[in-house]
Amino acid sequence: MNNERVALSVSDLRKHFGAVEAVRGLSLNIRVGECFGLLGPNGAGKTTTIELLEGILRPSSGTILYLGEPLGDRFRREAGIQFQHTALQDFLTVREHLELFARLYPRARPIAEIMERCALGELAGRDARKLSGGQRQRLLLGIALVHDPAVIFLDEPTTGLDPQARRNFWSLVESIKADGRTVVLTTHYMEEAYRLCDRIAIMDHGQIIADGTPRELLRRHFAGAVLSLPLADLQRASIDLGNWRVHQDRAEQVVDDLEAALDALRVQGVGLQHLQIREHTLEDLFIELTGEALRA
Repeated sequence: MNNERVALSVSDLRKHFGAVEAVRGLSLNIRVGECFGLLGPNGAGKTTTIELLEGILRPSSGTILYLGEPLGDRFRREAGIQFQHTALQDFLTVREHLELFARLYPRARPIAEIMERCALGELAGRDARKLSGGQRQRLLLGIALVHDPAVIFLDEPTTGLDPQARRNFWSLVESIKADGRTVVLTTHYMEEAYRLCDRIAIMDHGQIIADGTPRELLRRHFAGAVLSLPLADLQRASIDLGNWRVHQDRAEQVVDDLEAALDALRVQGVGLQHLQIREHTLEDLFIELTGEALRA
């Protein structure tokens, strides 16, 4: 990753929809060659921000620069977008879709190369209507890559995919990163953000409330560990659940002093046979900062 160059520079970005201010003075830099993740609960302004960065929406005020220039012809030539929802043409095969979109650009990568990159070779002659969810997402990624973009936007690209298809898609994104391309990713999956993103920004109420590498953010906001116990074990010991976060049949508590916390549970008669101890995750951070689970 080239840390000296900024691909996208955003300064005091604002977007109004009537009386609603969806983006409120947002500023950030996305570096050349990094994977930048933008996370936020529903209504945080994340989608609006991405559409502003993609040039789909015009800001009410503020600036967006691509390699130091306002978004213009160069940006449109060098940006690829995989939308969350894209309508494909009926009766066209995978290869025909790639050929169709390649003809929209003055310069395009060889179709065979795109199919190999996105693991589409065996699907070349298949009607796009008969693709599985994972296969469809690989085709949409191929369409986004067909003109060899320098920066690519991936808007929740694995939503609805099964775990195996999701991990296969992650491998494709990692190969794109290895090419030195800049990737801007939105996702509802914390594991995805942690694995793929060099830096993340968490949005809420139209503003960025945290920005940094995943590890930096976890170190900055958390110490200690997370205890997890069956809810029934705590209820049998009449434990006050005010400091516990309940998830279905288990409860979690953040503790700074692990030994002291375990001693206290023993004194209160809580059985520890089913105790789980884990490190903090990005989902913990997200809930800590926004009060909401990411997949709302």
